[in-house]
This record gives sequence, structure tokens and C-alpha cells, in this order.
Amino acid sequence: MRAGLFGGLFIALCCASLLVGVQQMAWSQVFSLSGDAWLTLTASRLPRLAALILTGVGLSVCGVILQHIVRNKFVEPATSGGLDAAKLGILVALTTVPTTGNLGRMLFALAFCFVASLIFVAIVRRIRFKNTVLVPVIGLMYGGVLSAIAEFYAYRNNILQSMQGWLLGDFSKIVQGNYEIIYLILPIVVVTYLYAHRFTVLGMGEGMATSLGLNYPATVALGLMLVAVTVAATVITVGAIPFVGLVIPNLVAMYYGDNLGRTLPVVALGGASLLLACDILGRLLIHPFEVPIGLTAGGVGGVLFLMLIFWRNR
Repeated sequence: MRAGLFGGLFIALCCASLLVGVQQMAWSQVFSLSGDAWLTLTASRLPRLAALILTGVGLSVCGVILQHIVRNKFVEPATSGGLDAAKLGILVALTTVPTTGNLGRMLFALAFCFVASLIFVAIVRRIRFKNTVLVPVIGLMYGGVLSAIAEFYAYRNNILQSMQGWLLGDFSKIVQGNYEIIYLILPIVVVTYLYAHRFTVLGMGEGMATSLGLNYPATVALGLMLVAVTVAATVITVGAIPFVGLVIPNLVAMYYGDNLGRTLPVVALGGASLLLACDILGRLLIHPFEVPIGLTAGGVGGVLFLMLIFWRNR
């Protein structure tokens, strides 16, 4: 029953996302298959819906992968330096190879995110915190350092103002022809599902995973590479969106447990639903203008993040 309600909510959010916007649309206009409404739907609303769903799915899935690798429920790309490293990689690509396209910039972002994630995992394993809240605190500090480096780099190269604009999560510029790189998330989700059992074992710790015959270093490297590809594809397409990969896996784990083979579809659907809700909220708050989803997702996700911390430590 709960799964049915969840699926119904997701479908309702998808329908609302297609109809809400500067240009008001009705289903009669959509089904007419002609005119400005049909052009708006096919060139803008449907690509935006696809990008929203794929981004929500990708961020929530890579969040749950990181949480199993680090064995901490408060970790995701926004609280481990991954997003900030990806932004730094894009800035380096813009200044060193200015003629490169989105694919080249994504490769820079991927490399920086992967290396930053490896360093973060090494730091966590080295220090071995007893208090679970300290892990994301260290991650936020680590991300703050990377963000400061990125902003200083942008300032030195006179692109700070433009960086603050296009790296803020925003789906308003998604149109047919400039978002397709985000479809890389689909094979990422498939691979994650195929390796769901291994990532579940990974969450038991290195000693237990090794005793069960798992190649621990290789599985960690695979997980971090999946995360890096997802973060790079989303940042280069829509900008940085925080907290989706933190909130959804925690809420799903509270009700369904930590077996990824069973919970991964729910995590993916939950991430897409949360991002759709935040996007619709941003389009309605100051209609006909739009609040970037980086702000709405950051506000909603930040509040839920604080609630999760209080709930875990009560």
C-alpha cells in the first residue's frame, strides 16, 4: 500500500512538472499535438522532466553508495567534498582548455571528484571517528577548503561572477539538445543495481567484507568511480544540488533497511520525487519568475539534514 502511494505521488509530481511554468498549459493543449503548447512540451518541459528525474535518481544512488563505503549515514557528495571538487575541475578545464566542450569539462570534473573522494575516504579510515556526526563535519570542512580553492582560482582568472551563476543548481535552461549528457546516469544506476549485494557487504566493514570473499579495494574504487561520473554529469548539466543523496537514503533505510538489492529502486524513486517537489516549489514561489533548485533543494534538504542529526543523537 505504501509503495503504491509513493508511486502515485511520483506520477502526480511528474504531471505537475509538465504543467507548471511561465506558460500555463492544460492537458487539452498537450494532447492537441500542435501549436506553441506542444512545442513548449517537447522542447522544454519533457527534457526538463527527464533531467530532473535522472538527476534525482543519480544523486540519491551515489549518496547511498558513499554511505556504504564510508559506513556513515551522513555522507553524500555535498558533505564529502565531491561537489566542490567537481566545480574545481570544471574551472580548471575552462581556463586550461577553453575550447573543450561539455564532455571534456565533465572528464575534468570526474577526475577531480574521484581523487577528492579517494582522499576523503582515506582521511575517514585514518582517523576512525567514534562519533558518526564528526564524519560529515570533517567532510564539510574538507569541501569548504576545496570550495575556497575553486573560488580563489576563479577570482584569479576573472570568472568568479559567472561561476557563481552557472554552478548554482538550475533547470530553467534545460532544453532539447543541451542536456543529453545526463543520460550517463542510466548505466550508472544499472551497474549499481547489479553490484547492490557487493555494496551492501561493503557497508559491513573491510574485515567482514574481506572475510566474505569481497575484493574490498576494487569495490571501493568502483563505487567512487560511479559517484564521480554521476556528480560530474549532473554538475556540468544543471549545477550543484546538495542534500538529495543524504536525505533520501536515510529516510528509506529507516523504513526498509540497508539491503541495497531491495531498497535501491525506492531510493531512486525517492530522489526523483524530492527533486521534482523542490523544482515545482521553486517555480511557484515567485511565479512567473523562478527560484533556482539549488536554493530550494538546499533549504529543504538542510532542514531535513538537521532533523536527521537530532533524531540520530536523541
